[in-house]
Amino acid sequence: MRSNLYRLGRYAARRPWVVIGAWLVIAALVVAASGAFGKKLEESFGAPGVDSQYATDLLSAAGADQAGLTAQVVVTPYDEQATLADPELQAALTKLRATAASLPHVLSASDPVISPDGRVGLVRLQYPVLDQLEPSDLEQLKTLTAVDSPLRIELGGDLFYAFEEGPTGLSEAIGLFAAMIVLLLAFGSIIAMGLPIGMAVFGLALSISSLSLVTYLVDLPSWAPILGSMIGLGVGIDYALIIVTRHREFLARGMDVEESVGQAVATAGRAVLFAGGTVVIAILGLVVAGVPFMTAGGIAISLIVLTMVLASLTLLPAFLGLAGHWINRLRVRRVRSAPGLGWQRWGGHVSRHAVAYAVGATVLLLALAAPVLALRVGTPDDGALPVQRTERRAYDLVAAGFGAGSNGPLVIAIDVSRDAGVVQPLYDAVRADRGIASVAPPEVNTAAGVATLIAVPTTGPQDGATMTTVERLRGEVFPSVLRGSPAKAHVGGQTATLADVGAKVNDRLPWFIGAVILLSVVLLTVVFRSIVVPLKAALMNLLSIGASFGVMVMVFQWGWGADLIGLETTLPILPFIPMFMFAVVFGLSMDYEVFLLSRIREEYVRTGDNTASTIHGIATTGRVITSAALIMIAVFASFSLADDPTAKMFGLGLATAVLIDATVVRLVLVPALMKLLGDANWWLPARFGRRTADQSSTPHRERVVAR
Repeated sequence: MRSNLYRLGRYAARRPWVVIGAWLVIAALVVAASGAFGKKLEESFGAPGVDSQYATDLLSAAGADQAGLTAQVVVTPYDEQATLADPELQAALTKLRATAASLPHVLSASDPVISPDGRVGLVRLQYPVLDQLEPSDLEQLKTLTAVDSPLRIELGGDLFYAFEEGPTGLSEAIGLFAAMIVLLLAFGSIIAMGLPIGMAVFGLALSISSLSLVTYLVDLPSWAPILGSMIGLGVGIDYALIIVTRHREFLARGMDVEESVGQAVATAGRAVLFAGGTVVIAILGLVVAGVPFMTAGGIAISLIVLTMVLASLTLLPAFLGLAGHWINRLRVRRVRSAPGLGWQRWGGHVSRHAVAYAVGATVLLLALAAPVLALRVGTPDDGALPVQRTERRAYDLVAAGFGAGSNGPLVIAIDVSRDAGVVQPLYDAVRADRGIASVAPPEVNTAAGVATLIAVPTTGPQDGATMTTVERLRGEVFPSVLRGSPAKAHVGGQTATLADVGAKVNDRLPWFIGAVILLSVVLLTVVFRSIVVPLKAALMNLLSIGASFGVMVMVFQWGWGADLIGLETTLPILPFIPMFMFAVVFGLSMDYEVFLLSRIREEYVRTGDNTASTIHGIATTGRVITSAALIMIAVFASFSLADDPTAKMFGLGLATAVLIDATVVRLVLVPALMKLLGDANWWLPARFGRRTADQSSTPHRERVVAR
């Protein structure tokens, strides 16, 4: 493999315009095809086999309107002394309802419901199922706020959840700017800084454009480009940083440009290849969750990461060949290419006090991870959005006028094809439940054999008591009424759906973690020809992931430092975030593991001295890992400033995980444990060693390649 990468790097450096031209042709074809034939990305949060999905399927099969999405038009008089009983305001509300009912794809608009104090009016709009809607439907809905009216008009509901995308351009710009500053400080050269940025932006644009074509194979969620941009930008710049750093080291040794690029791709490129492979394996492990939208999101992100790996191994070497020795020109500061003495001293210091550092780092990680025991999954509702958003203002008005549960009604679907007599008893039982504030009169479709109840809980969507109410309806109320009857009842709606997805994810989480760890251990065993190193890496990654989850609990559930990221209220963790976070963080943390241990392994193969090799690995990678981590942290942290709570969770969680992984784990725990385990780090059963033997690991082979 190493010799193949060496030849690939040399070819790209020798024929830069051929490689660059090929990438430009591919990009032009993908962008053109995407514009002409690309399909829209979908938005779905359902999961097969859960009760809420049965409710949706039952309503969809019957053609019931309640199977689709809803929107809320909420009004209140500008005059603080007026009520909606005023004839002029009544007329304005009636006109507004008629305008809303005439919007494209609106199936029905409810009669206005007025709060007991007369200050808040609510009109619910019913839309078809998601695959019959477009983002333009949300834009049409927003035009209602421009209506000339004596009423203040606010909007909310499922339609926003499906199609509203927070502005990520600013976050990406902040992340890119921060990455440029870090690269400029690391390389000291404007040209050396520009190459990783240019490659990453090009690769990201190409891969994001291709997603609309991938939808012909699998339905991708509409949020995939946002998360993909966050991860793709980070790994793309990081991979380029690793290769460019090695290339400049070889140039400093006196190699010509082609030879230097070839050696950089053969050494650092190998680490990039396996690091990217680990990221892809971890993310594709989401298929174990059994939740289609998570699997599809994982496929999209994996495609973006793969594109970044390919660009790092081909497009970047072409850029390096084209730049030649100009890569060190336009300097803003002089940076030594040789291993830093400071990092070397640090590696020696940790090795001399290995026990203290190993114990101290482990205790710190366990302390940070302890809050995970209090982790609560739930549905962050619109009450967590900034007050500048219309969804938040609509949420506050509805909660004040009708109670928090009105923001998350439950849709109860009843199969009455063989027993229509259960509708009224079930209606009475649901209305009598202590967790239900009100129930709309039942709607019965006799021809389809389906009845629908819209129940409003006494508590809000993100309140744990709401899910307790749902579980009580399913486990106690329904069985008591339907005992002996062939009728079936299911609880659906957005709140129940996300809760069901969370429960399913939690059930599959141990299997998912086991699958990802197993595949990663196998891959790293092949790379490093060791059993101990991969197992140790998996354990340390679990500690760093647990610590990042603990920080998320402190910030989002306990409110510690929430003001720093613009979080206005505490909220539970979105159900699918823990599994997604594990996949992404586990993959990304392996990047630094592979890069660091690759350098240690190279030196160990050459010298056979474990302690000296560990110190050498820290010395040669400390600056790069720190710079790469700062880039990742900057990119991810910039997304924590977004309005969307989901983006905040991913941004803060990923930034924290990288910070912990690149400091406490890679620069403290790894060298300490490497010292304590000694040569046992590289133990591999003889039989397995013969089967996975790689001649490129031998000192002789390294001398041949480095000729």
